[in-house]
Amino acid sequence: MVVSPVVLQSATPTQIAGTVAGLALFLSLTAHLAARNVLGDVPIRRAFVVGPVPAVIAVVFVAFELPVFVTIPVALAADGTVLKFVYGRDLRLTAFVLLIHVVVSILLAVVLFGTALLILSAPG
Repeated sequence: MVVSPVVLQSATPTQIAGTVAGLALFLSLTAHLAARNVLGDVPIRRAFVVGPVPAVIAVVFVAFELPVFVTIPVALAADGTVLKFVYGRDLRLTAFVLLIHVVVSILLAVVLFGTALLILSAPG
């Protein structure tokens, strides 16, 4: 089974908004897990400020077909800036939260995508 990528230029505004919202929710969840892991008990409301920033950057950069080696550093810099602003920690601790956020996001995405592929490839 070959999975073809969805081209955003042919997507409706509702589909784009849904993609941004889903990605923002996913990144908010992983940001909260990372912040809770590093900083201890933190309110989940703060994570809902962090998630939309890299989500919007990712969708906009894909829509304009900008290269990944530009998109990832910009998204990471914006994510780190928002983390620093929202949680008010020093630069070193913010960098650690950012690192954990990246790791948790990648691990959770791999698990969810792998599970989806297993379910879709099931016989019958």
